[in-house]
Amino acid sequence: MVKRIGLFWFLLLVSGICFAQSTDILRVEYSSLPKADSGANATRYRFLLNVPIKVGLDKYLVLGGEFNLIDFENTKEYPFDSSELNTLYVIDLNVGYIFKFNEDWRFVGIVTPRIASNLVNGLQGDDFLLNLTATMWKEKKDVEKPFRLILGLTYNSTTGLPFPLPLVNYQKRFHRSWSYSLGIPRTDFRYHLKDKHTIQMALFLDGYFVNVQNDILLPDGELGSSVSLSAIVGALGYQYNINKRMSFYGIGGVTLNQQGLLRNSKREKVYTLNDKKAGGLYWKAGFKISIF
Repeated sequence: MVKRIGLFWFLLLVSGICFAQSTDILRVEYSSLPKADSGANATRYRFLLNVPIKVGLDKYLVLGGEFNLIDFENTKEYPFDSSELNTLYVIDLNVGYIFKFNEDWRFVGIVTPRIASNLVNGLQGDDFLLNLTATMWKEKKDVEKPFRLILGLTYNSTTGLPFPLPLVNYQKRFHRSWSYSLGIPRTDFRYHLKDKHTIQMALFLDGYFVNVQNDILLPDGELGSSVSLSAIVGALGYQYNINKRMSFYGIGGVTLNQQGLLRNSKREKVYTLNDKKAGGLYWKAGFKISIF
């Protein structure tokens, strides 16, 4: 399935399920996607807020959103005007519903309308996207080996696939000092140094897909209607836990594969901005509060 969709479209698909896996209600983050010798650098400022509202016994309505500002910097000359790519925006509205299905399982449903654009001419129809997620969530916290299992379906309008695809994520603390998480878009292995400090090794996906309102005319006559960046990152990180829900974190690593592209109105590749296969430096830092 991943081969059929391709790395970039698979990245777009899983980008719609981050709330279902991370459970963050507040996140402030700065990240730098790699520059290396690729001639392109993306710096992202991210702010996320989700507010759970109790509407019944073990039932919550979640309202919130996420704002991403991406500074796209070119360090080499392109055979076209790249000024349309200087500042990009990805803005999500999250509407979720959580209820306890039985003693073991919670249901989590999320609707995420998205604006992804350079917004040089206000809002346009092609700026709007839609992500849908429905999952069943099982969690055991007060046991010798705590774990969390998420099973569900997710749909992302940018993939062009007219059906949802499966979602699986599993997290377990198998020792007082060790835990792991297996899934998409992130897999990690963690060492818990007492309660305040966590060291981690991680493999994850990052990137974006943004509409370009004024199509970019390329030398061969093609038109660039959107810009995308996809990256597979291997990294080491550190997290300082203020308490069970609040923490500061930082992570740094290298890309194992990355690709920045201009795409036409059919989302086909028309120009490669960045095709650094491996070795680009990546880092991010931030603060977060989790709901569970």
